[in-house]
Amino acid sequence: MYILSNGAGFNFLCTRPPPKIPEVVLSEKCVREVASGLRIEINRGFVVLRDIASGRDLKKFLAVIAGLWALSLVGSCCNILTLLYISFVLLHTVPVLYEKYEDQVDAYSEKTWIKIKKQYAVLDEKYLSKIPKGPLKEKKKD
Repeated sequence: MYILSNGAGFNFLCTRPPPKIPEVVLSEKCVREVASGLRIEINRGFVVLRDIASGRDLKKFLAVIAGLWALSLVGSCCNILTLLYISFVLLHTVPVLYEKYEDQVDAYSEKTWIKIKKQYAVLDEKYLSKIPKGPLKEKKKD
């Protein structure tokens, strides 16, 4: 009796036919457009990486060094699961907090950006401007 009374709620599984799964078809044109756009973005990324590696854009080069250094510091303190969890939480909370406090964040970030520009000007004046910069030699193709 107990089984019949509790199993009555599952009776709908046996009487209804399963829902039909819709057929999904991608056109060749759509796939080619996505692949073409992806190829263009990957090539742009390679150009940026080449500029950073060759030292043409010093700001990006220093930003990459600072970012990798910060990532190594955080990585030495946590394991990968902790980093993934922290990233997940931040990706879900930061946009909401930014929308709520957008005016204050923009004002503070503007002040911080001005301070960073001043510090970079001092760094450029004292050290970076003294680094000799010559034209990059291109390899001769035979």
